[in-house]
Amino acid sequence: MTPDTPPAILTVTLNPALDLSTLTPEVAPGRKLRCSAPRLDPGGGGINVSRLVSRLGGDTTAFVALGGGVGMRLVSALQAEHISTRIIPIAHETRTSLSVTDGATGAQYRFMLPGPELSAAEYEAAATALAEEAATGDFVVISGSLPTGAAPDVPARLLSALAGKRVRLVIDTSGAALDYLVTHPAPEPSARPEILRFDHHEAEEAAGRPLPERLDTARFAAELVARGAARRIVVGRQSEGNILADADGVWFARAAPVKAVSTIGAGDSFLAALTWSMARGETAAEALQWGTAAASAAVTTPGTQICDPDTVIALRPECRLEQIAL
Repeated sequence: MTPDTPPAILTVTLNPALDLSTLTPEVAPGRKLRCSAPRLDPGGGGINVSRLVSRLGGDTTAFVALGGGVGMRLVSALQAEHISTRIIPIAHETRTSLSVTDGATGAQYRFMLPGPELSAAEYEAAATALAEEAATGDFVVISGSLPTGAAPDVPARLLSALAGKRVRLVIDTSGAALDYLVTHPAPEPSARPEILRFDHHEAEEAAGRPLPERLDTARFAAELVARGAARRIVVGRQSEGNILADADGVWFARAAPVKAVSTIGAGDSFLAALTWSMARGETAAEALQWGTAAASAAVTTPGTQICDPDTVIALRPECRLEQIAL
């Protein structure tokens, strides 16, 4: 990065998948289900972030742990979208996932197969590759599930490996890894993630209580900022919208009123547009609005398709911003 160019957005996907999506007239047990020709997309949280950032015109590189024949097919899918990719070779086969839409009801069934375990050397290779490419001020996005058997401190260890680079880490994970980040805040502000994202259910689990109202979510997010879990906390409130808290206050962006077709990729789209906006130097509140517009656009697209940037731009004014008084 130079003073005249915005920072790069480097994404990390340690448990990617080759996403197959299809449609069948009716999902029913005990008989063969004839399906439409499958759509193949490169999948995994970080990959999806890079896909939309690239479409928005941002500078992005996807760091992806890949192995076997499925991994090579996934590389081809990334190349077809002109995504700059740095492969972290692994010994075992990359996973696949399947999404089937019931044509009669519109219901969507998602089958997520487990991914391979990574060795200590493969995790180290990921950290080394990031450290080689990341520059001061860059955004590093760790998004999506972690590999089978991954230690909960994997995101924290990646942040430690990049400490000398002064990058801004954006994390969207779940389960034990998210719990670890909440319960082990870094003592120094410079060592904390820039952004830590929760969906509504993850936030309630972390809070240990229901968060039925917007103000409940806002207070939870502000508490985590005060405790040092991250510089900024983002919480999705499903179809209602999204909340962002930092040291300057708490903001809510209302979701645009659209007809939802599929929720696949909405969270990744949100994170992509949020990070892209911040990389352009916009405020956290403006970035929240961009992210909410992208999530709103994403739910209008079927299966694993990435939303159209023109739709994101069109929906942004409808994602009204409000500052929340605690």
